[in-house]
Amino acid sequence: MLSLTSSSSLKILWVLIPLLTAAAVVVFVCPKASDFTLNSPFSSNYLSSRFPHVDNLEESHSGHSFNQTQVKNGDGNQNVTEAPVSQRKYSDLKILEVDLSQARAAIKEAKGGNQTEEDHDYVPNGPMYWNPQVFHRSYLEMEKRFKIFVYEEGEPPVFHFGPCKHTYAIEGIFIQNMEVSLFRTFDPNKAHMFFLPFSVTMITQLIYVRESHEWTLMKNTASDYVHIIAQKHPYWNRSLGADHFMLACHDWGPEISSAIPNLYKNAIRALCNANTSENFNPSRDVSIPEILLPGGTKRGLIGGPPPSQRPILVFYAGGVHGPIRPILLQHWENKNDPDVQVYEYLPKNISYYGMMRKSRYCICPSGYEVASPRMVEGLYLGCVPVLIKESYVIPFSDVLNWETFAVIVPVKDIPNLKKILMGISLRKYVDMQRRGIQMRRHFEVNSPPKRYDVFHMILHSIWLRRLNVRFHDEQGS
Repeated sequence: MLSLTSSSSLKILWVLIPLLTAAAVVVFVCPKASDFTLNSPFSSNYLSSRFPHVDNLEESHSGHSFNQTQVKNGDGNQNVTEAPVSQRKYSDLKILEVDLSQARAAIKEAKGGNQTEEDHDYVPNGPMYWNPQVFHRSYLEMEKRFKIFVYEEGEPPVFHFGPCKHTYAIEGIFIQNMEVSLFRTFDPNKAHMFFLPFSVTMITQLIYVRESHEWTLMKNTASDYVHIIAQKHPYWNRSLGADHFMLACHDWGPEISSAIPNLYKNAIRALCNANTSENFNPSRDVSIPEILLPGGTKRGLIGGPPPSQRPILVFYAGGVHGPIRPILLQHWENKNDPDVQVYEYLPKNISYYGMMRKSRYCICPSGYEVASPRMVEGLYLGCVPVLIKESYVIPFSDVLNWETFAVIVPVKDIPNLKKILMGISLRKYVDMQRRGIQMRRHFEVNSPPKRYDVFHMILHSIWLRRLNVRFHDEQGS
């Protein structure tokens, strides 16, 4: 395998030689912003529609075709003219798009409530889902059809590897599961999506020079990887990256991705730091949950007492950083209020997880960045999350109606936090807590992965966005 971690690899030329003389001539059509928008009150484009893409599914292909396609090469600057495609290549692409057209049609049919296939494992139901029938059908179509090609270039630990006992553990967990997943195909001509298996967390740990405040080496590592992929394979250039995705939980993921223009603008970025004020695009990018697994598994982190055995109204403990947490502690720390337990530093004789298990609500404020593992910890332990964030797209909010199992509090209402929570009736709280326990399965980390768990929910979010991109070759015009 080719290693990209050495200093010499960082000197790869930015100008790629003309390539892809036999590649498919493809034009990709991105959806309009209104075609698919996540349902999140933190999103700048919060809409009330549920699965809006199903209204726009067509049996025929939309978009435009051209005799020749001018595309940008790996660095996003120079143009390359791709040559006409062979009949066999055309057929591979046509088969993929027909396959996706059939999936779109099945999902659209489910919108009318036509549940035609049983699922003995789990059937989504209840107000926690915007449209449980549509989600269920989409999930089943994903299981039946979705194939992902994982590029083999690059060597661990920066590539094909990631942390699994860390705040950013979802990076390593996803990368390792993807390597052995049944969704993986080793035939790129059968792939709906292409995965770039680099770990931003490992780049920051192994490439970044501490206290240097220098981003160049980290950005070059990611950029050089894409250059090599573009040189060796035709798939990046044929779509300008639109059928590729990366996954990063580290806070610097968005910034490092900006080093590759087509990755930043066209590819799907699955990010924990899903901040719309930092150019996270909810119609294309995917919000993933930040999950802290101190022991590498969820052992000891699942379950808690019933509502009747939770004497504390609301709990928070954590560092004071970012713009929101200082406001929270200013109003609620050291108030000698048994209902509101807010700490910067939890006393040594008090268990953090024990406090969550004793509390009805757990505050999940943004820190330096919008994501926090507290949201998932609350779901794991039966403590209803209280989200206090700005410009945050909540994970899986294209499928899940978070307002049915979490409390969303604007920053301006932090002084009224206790009043807001006390105003929630006991019955509504019990319903929210019960629903959160049911939704927990979508955030659980399993080894090996289980259906509908966090690995599969991330894949489903990527699958939905792939449905909104259509490809056309020259002969299909």
